[in-house]
Amino acid sequence: MQILICDDEPQILSNIAKNVKACLPESDVRAFSSGRELLSCLAAESCDILMLDIDMPDISGLEIARNLEPGEKRPLLVFVTSHDELVYDSFQYHPFAFLRKSRLNLELAAALADCVQELSHRERHFCFRTEGRRICLFLSDILYFEADGNYLKLFAGTGQYRFRSTIASVENTFKNCGFIRIHKGFLVNQAAVRLLGTEQAELSDGTVLPIGQSYAKTAREHLLRYMRT
Repeated sequence: MQILICDDEPQILSNIAKNVKACLPESDVRAFSSGRELLSCLAAESCDILMLDIDMPDISGLEIARNLEPGEKRPLLVFVTSHDELVYDSFQYHPFAFLRKSRLNLELAAALADCVQELSHRERHFCFRTEGRRICLFLSDILYFEADGNYLKLFAGTGQYRFRSTIASVENTFKNCGFIRIHKGFLVNQAAVRLLGTEQAELSDGTVLPIGQSYAKTAREHLLRYMRT
């Protein structure tokens, strides 16, 4: 696992790097005091976790985030700041976590544990056969499954697929992977839910799915818990 850290304050940068290495001793940790140096590095290689100070003189953490390429290889973005008021400006870059410099020693380990868990989920695939082809997708790319008789429709960022299976079988396979049954005919990736209503859920691509009455209580509890974290 490669972790890149950027902060213009040398003592804080050293402290973050030391503590990250203590939490994840097998990781490759690299520290940068300049945003421009970091961008040069990112142009040549990728990383798994990117920890950025929001407020830096040469190029800010927000500007670095703006330059990140979208897609499945985008690193988990963790902003580190002593200016809480700047946190709201960062929402458009979809950060995975925030760390306050004043509470770094208290918050870092938990944030890194969450990053490791998220990265392990990203690496998981779902493979199936459709129309004589074998397809393997990252779980993080899957939006939802829809029951279709003896078949399932799978909707993902890469397209729509149909294969022979049951929604109960897939639900059991993914019960610990963030997929929530919201209706007798729909199994949704909790990370894809953007808005949650009393009778429906809106996904990141604009799709609106119904929430079944018998699934509503459990589904809403799981989804609200996830959306609050």
